[in-house]
Amino acid sequence: MTQQAKVIDGGKVVIPANIRRELDIKRGDSLVVERDAAGAIILKTYAQVAREAQQRFRDMRGADGAGSSSVVDELIADRRDEARREAARDEAWQARQR
Repeated sequence: MTQQAKVIDGGKVVIPANIRRELDIKRGDSLVVERDAAGAIILKTYAQVAREAQQRFRDMRGADGAGSSSVVDELIADRRDEARREAARDEAWQARQR
């Protein structure tokens, strides 16, 4: 949807009333101003920015929600596996000694 906005005194931009209602923009609300690669100005509410950030984190985590494991996570998992194997060997040895 394309609509006209007007710049008034002090560089203030008047956003059309129907857009303010649709986006629930109230007097005194702060908006985020961005420029895209083509130089177009984009106004976003903080709620929109928050939703975009949440989506980026969901995308980084992956579809299953587990995300990619770090080297540290892999090391911890390896150490836990080794500890379980060692405990099983110790129990088997102790059982043979009885």
